[in-house]
Amino acid sequence: MHVTSEQHLDNGVLERAFTLGEIPGILWTPASASASAPAPLILLGHPPLGLRKMYPRLVARARHSAAEGFATATIELPGSGDRPRWPAAEQARADLRRAMEAGEPVSDEIVDALILPLVDKAVPEWQAALDALLSLPEIGGPVGYSGGVISIGIRLAVVEPRIVAAGLFAGSFVPRAMFEEARQVTIPLHVLLQWDDEGNDRQAALDLFDAFGSKEKSLHANMGGHTGVPQFAGDVAAQFFTRHLR
Repeated sequence: MHVTSEQHLDNGVLERAFTLGEIPGILWTPASASASAPAPLILLGHPPLGLRKMYPRLVARARHSAAEGFATATIELPGSGDRPRWPAAEQARADLRRAMEAGEPVSDEIVDALILPLVDKAVPEWQAALDALLSLPEIGGPVGYSGGVISIGIRLAVVEPRIVAAGLFAGSFVPRAMFEEARQVTIPLHVLLQWDDEGNDRQAALDLFDAFGSKEKSLHANMGGHTGVPQFAGDVAAQFFTRHLR
């Protein structure tokens, strides 16, 4: 893990850009974090739009978490941002756009091609980033995962024992194969659903929530489209992580 730049934000939050091999990432730590008082960590997931485009939303989430005493970190997804092009992913996105623009149903084949290779590539990278982040003296466990492509969150919740709680956004396509993985999830879950999300199959999101094997799982549905998440939803999610990471 190589730190490429750092700056101090409001309220003493330290932002560090880093690279992990070819993978760019960003780490935010609260002013209270130190070797003697390491901060719990939340991994910030995001859609494959690139860290530069997503930065305003990510840093807002990071600041909110820092106010609660949490460190946060994110990494660039495969084929996104400044990372090398991934032709198969670009083709899958083009097929998705064509289907949606034509008003056609999005086929299982398109969803599988779009999501499953991304999960297979991204999850080991998140785990490698977690190895590096937890080696820093000011970062400690436990670890949570928040947001992003929900299938990545599902896979991480199944295979990564260091993640003890997850806040998932029901706003991305889910391959049928991920429903079986969802049954293997046992950690506490906080699931956010925008009821009128124009790009999300509401019934599929409800079926996925039903499939999760966690004994503690809560579904928070709000009216509005994909980008209409109310501000108070962030406060509720923060309370969830405070319960499970403190």
